[in-house]
Amino acid sequence: MFPVSRPRRLRTTGAMRELVAETRLHVSDLVAPLFVREGISSPQPIVSLPGVVQHTVASLVQEVQELRDLGVKAIILFGVPASKDDIGSGAFDPNGIAQVALRALHSAVGDDVVLMADLCVDEYTSHGHCGIVGADGEVDNDATLEIYCKAAVAQAQAGAHVVAPSGMMDGQVGAIRSALDDAGFENVAIMAYSAKYASALYGPFRDAVDVQIVGGGHRKGYQQDWRNARESMREVFEDIEQGADIVMVKPALAYLDVIGQVRASVDHPVAAYHVSGEYSMLKAAAEKGWIDHDAVAMEHLTAIKRAGADIILTYLTRWFAENATK
Repeated sequence: MFPVSRPRRLRTTGAMRELVAETRLHVSDLVAPLFVREGISSPQPIVSLPGVVQHTVASLVQEVQELRDLGVKAIILFGVPASKDDIGSGAFDPNGIAQVALRALHSAVGDDVVLMADLCVDEYTSHGHCGIVGADGEVDNDATLEIYCKAAVAQAQAGAHVVAPSGMMDGQVGAIRSALDDAGFENVAIMAYSAKYASALYGPFRDAVDVQIVGGGHRKGYQQDWRNARESMREVFEDIEQGADIVMVKPALAYLDVIGQVRASVDHPVAAYHVSGEYSMLKAAAEKGWIDHDAVAMEHLTAIKRAGADIILTYLTRWFAENATK
């Protein structure tokens, strides 16, 4: 007769549980999303994203230096312009807020921190869409690619190590890769938002970047249907074929199955975006005393890593860096 199996033997003490833990989260796995706003003189709190602010260029530089000193290896930058137009020209203007901030960051931290730049135009367009809107009211895919290429080169010239196209336009990665290479930026990497869903979890982020889609429109025509998983793999494979260096799934917690499928199918680094709604729900429930903030935050981030993400974009980055080893 075989002895009774007792898996509980490996759970008897904290030290034992740590010894046999399968998934380990490190500060170097995390990317801090940061916002920089044009025309403000001090950081502006974002009410729906507790603990997150719209930075001035000066406060942004200070924040990134502090994150570096805490061991954070990467940030992703979102610009909030003072004015917008129908083509989102601020996204590719050398004097646009994101480019100004990237130059300041590159001067301050050099290559100590990976500077990622979100590459889209919704923050910069007067209509709030991620591309050029045609006469028919629909986003013109190919016209938008031309804008993305200009923005990619502008970001690279300003000091971005990684550009991150998030608009879900068909062919965006290939067009951007060609534009960067032609401009002499062969070493600037592309982190593609490959499986980005038309999720209801982006509300606080849209507050952060002051984006509203005119006329109550939506992005379901170019972002993925949240009911579908198989099409994610098509998007991921196409981005890799076009030259993506990193592929991303967004959101994270509601799409752990997709993260797992992508991780099992590709050899490229896989990123996942723990998005604003996921973060804000955690903060709201913790503020009510309904959950233990720190325990749930660790559980959420570890679940994303366990599902297969190598890189996690999360508003919890600073919290983790300050508290994970305590």
